[in-house]
Amino acid sequence: MSSPRTLRRRRFGGALALALALLATTGATGTAAPGRAAPGAVTSGAAAAGPTPDGARSGLREVMFVGNNWDGTADVIESRGDFRRIARLNVVPDKEERLREIYLNPVKLAFFLGVRSGPGEGHDQFVDDMYATPDGAAMVVSRPSFADVVSLDLRTGRINWRFPVAGYRADHMAVSPDGTRVAVSASTANTVHVLDITTGRQLGSFKTGDKPHENVFTSDGRLWNMSIGEVTTALDAPWLDWTKGDRRITVVDADTFETVRVIDMRERLDAFGRDDLSDAVRPLVFTPDEKTLYFQVSFLSGFLEYDIAADRITRAKYLPGSPATDPDRTTWVNDSRHHGLSISPDGAKLCVAGTMDDYATVVDRATLRQGPLVEVSKPYWATVSGDGRSCVVSESGADRVTAIDFATGQRVATVDVGDHPQRVRLARVPADWTGPTGS
Repeated sequence: MSSPRTLRRRRFGGALALALALLATTGATGTAAPGRAAPGAVTSGAAAAGPTPDGARSGLREVMFVGNNWDGTADVIESRGDFRRIARLNVVPDKEERLREIYLNPVKLAFFLGVRSGPGEGHDQFVDDMYATPDGAAMVVSRPSFADVVSLDLRTGRINWRFPVAGYRADHMAVSPDGTRVAVSASTANTVHVLDITTGRQLGSFKTGDKPHENVFTSDGRLWNMSIGEVTTALDAPWLDWTKGDRRITVVDADTFETVRVIDMRERLDAFGRDDLSDAVRPLVFTPDEKTLYFQVSFLSGFLEYDIAADRITRAKYLPGSPATDPDRTTWVNDSRHHGLSISPDGAKLCVAGTMDDYATVVDRATLRQGPLVEVSKPYWATVSGDGRSCVVSESGADRVTAIDFATGQRVATVDVGDHPQRVRLARVPADWTGPTGS
């Protein structure tokens, strides 16, 4: 009997085959073709009032947004202390409208079902990433299954604007240091869009490798994108790694969107003596001085250290695998082994989400010595609490988030959230906000 994982992969292959057949017979049917920039933002209702470039900070409180990918909600929790839940926001208020649009378009439907049976593990992906506008009035959300980015008014829960990305799936985002721009990966179009976070107007875009994923703005005016290639195929043996596509880091000027550097980690891994490792760069973090990069790759239980100026991998940290983890790589979610990495504000400690091994751990950056392996269920992301004292991981297998003290490596708090939490982001909302009207 075929395993559930094998059946999901077969369904994904069938959906892709259907999509290709439909494209051959019907051509483009309303959505921007892969590889082409989508049109400007589609507005729905009044846009949020534009903040000053500085972003007004008075009257705001710091919180965390938690995206519950499978049920289409975002929980807002305290950013420190007991991390208690403050409110829950529906990020798909237009769900019926979007589904009607998809089901009337056979090409969109094929890709929608492909997302469900592939990266969605049998579920629709309604929220991937979230940020707040500088004035705290709105939450901006990327929605993979709906291939768009929307701005939601935090007071009313209504949509301010909607931006359909190129292709058929939206993925990770990043917000600029001044909070005024948001970058989003259009994963099936090998494109990153950069939008005005208040109006949804596209300011520019650039091309990437296959399946752009993580985006990071740096203080030197650069925007980094990591493309991860195909992660839903069953061709997971090391000798078949070449079938995963063109995976690279694309660094662009954050104002002109011109490419300033391309980093192929395949060459750097080979030089480091690890030609057996995948070069699909997953979550990554920069040190506070932005001179060193730590990154995870597909199938690896651990992470690597990269000296940016010297352009070479300098160290690797290999973390233990769980005896309960199935050794069959095709069973690992979207080619992940470990997926989630954060760094303490002083740069002294790293926090690692051991996704398929069901733990998280704090690692000393100087010695690479790991702390206790804190048992958590399928942790999918790691970030830093508002006070900088804790690493916060999303437990997608248990529908909760857990905070781990950087100093001791021990769990200090756990709070229940919605179905399949993934991305967790710091944000600011109005000080008196307790949720949308009527929630």
